[in-house]
Amino acid sequence: MATIAFDVDDTLIIPAIASTGFDSDIPNYETIDLFHWYERQGHRMIVWSGGGVDYAKRWADKLGLKCEIWPKEKNKDVDIAYDDCDVDLAKVNIKVGRINNSISRKEWNEHNSA
Repeated sequence: MATIAFDVDDTLIIPAIASTGFDSDIPNYETIDLFHWYERQGHRMIVWSGGGVDYAKRWADKLGLKCEIWPKEKNKDVDIAYDDCDVDLAKVNIKVGRINNSISRKEWNEHNSA
């Protein structure tokens, strides 16, 4: 059994700033399907976020994900980490493509970190 971690922003959710025609953040169903695939295989599932543990828990609950919530930091126990940025948090780090990557997230990121 492996430990698999998923980031929230731009991985499990598509921020409103990047989505076309939506005023709020929306689920990234393709990545959530991948999360559930690992879950069905019996792996240990983690959700974390640079926005903090409470933020990660809020989104995991909203998305109905059965998982543990961990601080987003390098952890030798994490086998695979999915993130939208280049990270070194796990044994294997997989960068997922952002939706509408040409749209800046600067203002949105500043708002979320406040």
